[in-house]
Amino acid sequence: MSAVTEFILLGFQANQTARMIMFLLLLVVYCATLSMNLLIITLVSTNKNLHTPMYFFISQLFINDILLTTDISPNTLHILLNNGAKITFIGCITQLYFFGASEAFECLILTVMSYDRYVAICNPLRYTAIMTTTYCVKLVVTSWLAGISSMMITFITTWMQNFCGPNTIDHFFCDLVPLLELSCSDTYIVQLDSYLLGILLVFIPTIIILFSYTQIIVTILRIPSSTGRQKAFSTCSSHLIVVSIFYWTLFGVYVLPTKGKTLRINKILSLLYTVFTSLINPIIYSLKNNDIKKALLEHIYTRAAFKSI
Repeated sequence: MSAVTEFILLGFQANQTARMIMFLLLLVVYCATLSMNLLIITLVSTNKNLHTPMYFFISQLFINDILLTTDISPNTLHILLNNGAKITFIGCITQLYFFGASEAFECLILTVMSYDRYVAICNPLRYTAIMTTTYCVKLVVTSWLAGISSMMITFITTWMQNFCGPNTIDHFFCDLVPLLELSCSDTYIVQLDSYLLGILLVFIPTIIILFSYTQIIVTILRIPSSTGRQKAFSTCSSHLIVVSIFYWTLFGVYVLPTKGKTLRINKILSLLYTVFTSLINPIIYSLKNNDIKKALLEHIYTRAAFKSI
């Protein structure tokens, strides 16, 4: 049993004015994230024109974004207000679990979305036969179950660690690496588990995404007309931008060498992929997607007409 019953999260150490500015910025981002993600989820579920595999996967991505930012943002806001805050041992481990499960699911759903674009562009004649409703539901359920179950081992092995010394975490949430630095036990099993999960949930999906988009680009370049090439690329450009932002920040924190990378830079990168990507995703899909913009206008007109009655 761990001797430590609570941890202290330092968050972003700064003067009160800087922390208040960060607090207000993060509060606006959190509210905007919830509003925009819920709006697009509502549009996808109510607009029949958006009842396609691609938008079904997008809605699942946005549900996950809401869960991820809700796991991180409220406690981060509390930390900024108080220049640090305490979190119980079980609270810390639970936050770590939901964070890891959300990240694992996002890796998998982005892979599923790249496969969907691969089939749509490289094998369009068989798209409806392959991406059936049943098959899409199976892909999503499998992704959710894999994300939820994969982190259970990490949750249990971290829970079994003995924390007996310092209880101060120089971060704004309970991430695995700074948490294990405080462990008085041998962390080999936890690190081995993280390494294996990294291969299964990060590196293999990355390879699949790279392969899918290589095939997509080759297929697009073979299209004779420039209009056809532009139309084909526009159907996957939003997803490509989202994938690039997510993986660059993720690799920046966990894969790139830590030498020369300060704690502040690490925190900023962590803030990008835990909080800001959840806001950026719906913006990207809204700005670059005519179907969603059209559905949004229809939604606004319908509500305006209803109010005028």
